[in-house]
Amino acid sequence: MMNMTEAATGRMTGQRRWWALGAVSLSVLAVGIDGTVLSIALPTLAGALHATETELEWFSSGYLLMLAAAVLPLGLLGDRFGRKAVLLVSLVTFGAGSALCAFATTPVVFLIARLLMGVAGAGIAVMALSALTVFFDEASRPKAVGVFAAANFLSLPLGPILGGWMLANFWWGWVFLLNVPVVAIGLLAVALLVPESKAAERPAFDAVGVLASVAGLVVFTWGIIEAGQHGWSDPWALTALAAGVAILAGFVLWEVALTRRGRSPLVDTRLFRSRTFTGGAALAGVAGMGMVGLLFVMPQFFQAVQGVDVFTSGLRLLPFVGGMLIGALPASRIVAAIGFRATVTIGFVVIAAGSVIGSWTTGATSELIVAGWMATVCAGAGLALTSAMSAALSQLTAEHSGVGSGVVQALQKTSAPLGTAILGSVVAAVYTAQLTSVFASSPVPPAVASAAKSSVYAGIAVADTLHSAALGDAVRTAFTRGMSVSLLVSAGIAVAGAIMAVVVLPRRARASHGAHVAEAAADGAAADAAVPAAATTPDGRSVHAGRHS
Repeated sequence: MMNMTEAATGRMTGQRRWWALGAVSLSVLAVGIDGTVLSIALPTLAGALHATETELEWFSSGYLLMLAAAVLPLGLLGDRFGRKAVLLVSLVTFGAGSALCAFATTPVVFLIARLLMGVAGAGIAVMALSALTVFFDEASRPKAVGVFAAANFLSLPLGPILGGWMLANFWWGWVFLLNVPVVAIGLLAVALLVPESKAAERPAFDAVGVLASVAGLVVFTWGIIEAGQHGWSDPWALTALAAGVAILAGFVLWEVALTRRGRSPLVDTRLFRSRTFTGGAALAGVAGMGMVGLLFVMPQFFQAVQGVDVFTSGLRLLPFVGGMLIGALPASRIVAAIGFRATVTIGFVVIAAGSVIGSWTTGATSELIVAGWMATVCAGAGLALTSAMSAALSQLTAEHSGVGSGVVQALQKTSAPLGTAILGSVVAAVYTAQLTSVFASSPVPPAVASAAKSSVYAGIAVADTLHSAALGDAVRTAFTRGMSVSLLVSAGIAVAGAIMAVVVLPRRARASHGAHVAEAAADGAAADAAVPAAATTPDGRSVHAGRHS
């Protein structure tokens, strides 16, 4: 049973909130495992479902599009009808979609299941993040974010490790049925441990805002995916990116107009006056870009260049998780000691340093050295991402945590394919240029050159078919060079993130609007009296923010 203070503030006290955090972390684990499992299952799916290259691309792209599109509407549903209810429904839907994937016999059925899982995954991610705002006060929220992030980083190697082992030994459908017991445990844990919460006053349904946000995020994310697959000069990609930006700009103008008229928008744009929220949410996305890009590049390096199998490749990603844990777990204590700005900046500096060291990697570099710089990059990412996300969440009220968390997740879900597209296109461009130079000095038939340039895996296959050790070495060298340049680009992004953190984030965390509302509610003050008192300055600071932490 919740005590009177918990009922008034919407937050739990004591150990129960940490058990509840474990429950929602377990829910997100299923989503994380699924994302990494699909990447290694695509070759098997191509044969089992007789899927074309385009259909294989949509298995992944469609899922990402739904993840990005659904976060804001589902955040609103959580605030209106109950966040626990939306989380439970999302878990059931995700489990059903996983089962449908396993038993699909055609690409169309499989794609429908993936789209369903994308929507459900968005609901799980947003409601889990919203729970951190509802369960924890500002003092304990950074620690909760660190635990939450650390737990979910475990899904990154689990997908390739478990999936690779299962694909090698069992029917391919078990890779997706793997989600079902995880979802079942998550359902039980959420049902028993997580209390229901929703906005005290049901938010209005902003139909125009919902449609505009969904359309804008879908079109923009699709443009990013197209750019990653076909290059940044592709006309369809550029058109989609421009259209997505235009739609999202229109969405923002509509939300501003509703706010000024005193009506209920999907997103209260006054939230973006807070440098802490806006900067924290954006910087969490920037930190995630390099991490996702690394996860995209390194399995190809391990398998194509160093010649290990999928299972071993997954094991070699363990330093990725170890580094993230090293950065994420102490983030709350570091923030308490030196503030958000310095903590996030240090995280980005560590990312840059590790990326520069990683750029010196060759095919002969030892596993220990590769593991060391990977752990360094990921430690910086864990520190920067966790503390930046904590900064953003510190400005959210429990009343509207669903939509606020949806905004943070929207940036996360678009930054992931953006990071993959940027670093992937860099690798592809350098790889192609290197092989073009090789073929200029040692001509080969055009068909052979075209096939070798299409991907590092195709290049290795061509070299094996021709029994050409020289071509195999050239392919591996070209990819490694591309990876090195992509890591230097990642270092540049990290430096830009560090500069942005210094410029945007405040030196110390400031008390949020939500903290004062919660305190007033806990003291028995009426919410109607508390809300007007929490006026904000143009930069989003509460005018009665008291002393800085």
